[in-house]
Amino acid sequence: MNLFRNLLFWIALAVLGALLAQMLITHDHGFVLVRYGGYDYTTTLVRAIGIGLLVVLVLWLLWKLLSFPFRSWNRRRDRQSRARLGDGLDALHQGHYQRAEKLLAQATDDPPAEAPARVAAAHAAWARGDTTQARQLLAGFGERHPASRAIAEAELAIADGRPTDALVALDAPAAQPLPPRGLALRAEAFAGSGQAAQAYEMLGALRQQQALPAARLDEYETRWAAAALREAADANVLADRWETLSKRQRAEAAVVAAYADRGAALRWEEAATRSLEQALDTRWDEGLAERYGLLPLGRVEHRREVAERWLQAHPSSPALLLTLARLAQEQQQWAQAEDYLHRALAQGAGTEAWEALARGYEARGDEARARLCYRNALRSARGEPIEAFADRDLRQQIHDQAAGEDRDEHGLPRLRE
Repeated sequence: MNLFRNLLFWIALAVLGALLAQMLITHDHGFVLVRYGGYDYTTTLVRAIGIGLLVVLVLWLLWKLLSFPFRSWNRRRDRQSRARLGDGLDALHQGHYQRAEKLLAQATDDPPAEAPARVAAAHAAWARGDTTQARQLLAGFGERHPASRAIAEAELAIADGRPTDALVALDAPAAQPLPPRGLALRAEAFAGSGQAAQAYEMLGALRQQQALPAARLDEYETRWAAAALREAADANVLADRWETLSKRQRAEAAVVAAYADRGAALRWEEAATRSLEQALDTRWDEGLAERYGLLPLGRVEHRREVAERWLQAHPSSPALLLTLARLAQEQQQWAQAEDYLHRALAQGAGTEAWEALARGYEARGDEARARLCYRNALRSARGEPIEAFADRDLRQQIHDQAAGEDRDEHGLPRLRE
């Protein structure tokens, strides 16, 4: 509109200049006759134009003079609104929530500042625990600023543990298309409401809109992929979701663990076992090595053969030694399980190994050793020194103490006198 008005002004000025130039060149100043109320007024065209411009100038000056108080009042109101908005945001940042809410609520009277002021006032009300007032402030938007209102309502709903309400707010037709912040909140609401697969599908849009930092998106990708696998209703859905993951994601320990957990729960033992084996062959992970012996996957003989092969490459892995002990116990080979458990303790396996050892002794009626192992499990969890077995030789006691004792600069356990 400003461009059109300026263009019209310069066209009129050019036409007027051309007309005056023509009259000056031809020495014909024109003749103007004005007849009004029975009187005739005559003058030249140049003088008539000059009189007209003078009248316009006088009227413009008169308008400026008369409107000056109103303009001054509007400027003062705008300054006050900006000051309230700035002071309110600063008070919100400093934690003066009641003062911030009051200042920001006053700043909502200025239309250009209404959206940020009303959203910030709602956050201040929520921060001081008045959720009802926060909702009322957001309801004051009416039909104005639908995207800002939807985002604010979603933020408060997610913070209050209501992801479904956040989705309802973000799916409002008036708020579409959602800005980047709205897309990020929608994905978080999906993940929080048990729909991680939908959140995972939004990662492409989030990256395209740069809605979140790349590092956080990578973290969410792994987290949502794992959650989507755990939420799979049946084996077919689990397989489809696993196949849609990238090769990099299928090598992530958290994702592989989720796939194996859900596969074991759905009695899809071969697929769960194979996923753990492929992941550990690609990149060793202590958590997955322990899970290999924990999950109810069956195929005990096969898993023990694979674990013994891994032991050649990772002889000091406490998780792998603990897994081998559990597999040996499942095969009713207590002597080998006991040896693996003591080796695991020597490598720092800690509480879980002591508990497994205690259950083994308890199953065989050795109450004294079982009680000692349970005590050591508690001591290990608390970071306290462990008790050695009285009837074991020096080498065996070194193994027993290694998990709970300090180590020297070479990684060797320090013996107690």
